[in-house]
Amino acid sequence: MERKILVSVLLIAILAVGCKSSEPFSETKKSEKETPRTLLSAMIDTSQVFSANLTGFALYDPEVDSMIHSQNGNRYFTPASNTKLFTFYTGLKLLPDSLKALEYEVRGDSLIFWGTGDPSFLHPDFGNKKVYEFLKNRDEDLYFSDSNFDDELLGPGWSWSDYQYYYQTEKVPFPIFGNVARFTIQEIELRKIAETDSGLAVSPKYFQSFVEENGDRDDFLHRGMTNNTFLYDQEADTNTYTIDKPFHYSPELVTEMLSDTLGKTVKYVDIERPKSPREVYSIKSDTAYKRMLQPSDNFIAEQLLLVTASELGKPLNSRSVIEKMKEEYLDILPREPQWVDGSGLSRYNMFTPESMIRLLGAIDDEFANDEKLFHLLPAGGERGTISSWYAPRDNRKKPYIFAKTGTLSNNHSLSGYLLTKSGKKLYFSFMNNHYVGSSSVVKEEMEKVLWYIYNNF
Repeated sequence: MERKILVSVLLIAILAVGCKSSEPFSETKKSEKETPRTLLSAMIDTSQVFSANLTGFALYDPEVDSMIHSQNGNRYFTPASNTKLFTFYTGLKLLPDSLKALEYEVRGDSLIFWGTGDPSFLHPDFGNKKVYEFLKNRDEDLYFSDSNFDDELLGPGWSWSDYQYYYQTEKVPFPIFGNVARFTIQEIELRKIAETDSGLAVSPKYFQSFVEENGDRDDFLHRGMTNNTFLYDQEADTNTYTIDKPFHYSPELVTEMLSDTLGKTVKYVDIERPKSPREVYSIKSDTAYKRMLQPSDNFIAEQLLLVTASELGKPLNSRSVIEKMKEEYLDILPREPQWVDGSGLSRYNMFTPESMIRLLGAIDDEFANDEKLFHLLPAGGERGTISSWYAPRDNRKKPYIFAKTGTLSNNHSLSGYLLTKSGKKLYFSFMNNHYVGSSSVVKEEMEKVLWYIYNNF
């Protein structure tokens, strides 16, 4: 009996100790679950949208040099136009304040010039005529050479069937008019009474003779109060827009277009570029970066790599510039990038979210203040490719997201800078691959996460 009582007492004591020790433990776990970091992780983990595709996400606080959250952060993703951030960084490291427009040499009464890939010559969206005036006002005979061009017109991994769309303009040594033919399209919509073989489509047919055309009234068809005369006014609505179609490069086409535009003869000649040619510069580099980043212009991105090659004294070739960047400036990345073009059109490009974070930090270091950097990037709810997304939902009037989008079929990325409500500047990279359906569904889910970060970090 005593033994049974002793065992019972011991069991009660053990249970009591167990209850006391588990109480603080449960409080700790509850507290951990409710931290912003754990709730952020739960938002991404439990998302049906993200679980249906491959999603990578990295969030970094540069002030304390700490990765706040990383999910699949070291896995490779197809970045699409996030690749333009690599091209942007290339320009910041290797290009001067202005873009070199052309190189030339005078031989007797002849001026021979070589292109540098500068995208701005007679580009309808730049409006710079410096190079045009230079060529037009020279007294020498003009000769164009593309002997320094050592690249393919289309990049590796580009879709061959997209050759006719403006977003896949060819890479060329001497772009002119943005390398597109711009067509102005009119769509005319006409509202009128239908006609048949026997006249206007009116039933009963008797009333055909009571219809009179009259353009003085606001309404389309009107009957007088005291008669059966129907006053009829046809309505036309015209919508005007433009379509840009890339044209196919040949040196002969360039000389013919230049001759037509300059009003003087320009001939083609295959002459090797001299070691120390004279140079003409055109637009500010920042102008090109802004045009590349905000509307995500693939043409500008590809040409900037060629301009960089020219600036380095190399033949115009994207690969040589990419290799130089990888060897000299991108060893900071945690995993080696698979980088093949300037725009992100190629699906051969592969970067990790954590590598994008390091790149964002390197770009940030190139600017004295945030205002100069953010001025060049798309801004949530305000401009560029995110003008309709990531707008602040409170009384804040200024954007809180400054980032570069990247979209290909079944792929969407967003990498950039987030300004939180508390005043922090964070780097983030969201990369989504292999989803089926509209990218809007993915963007809506990303927006929820980024707005949570804005409010809680």
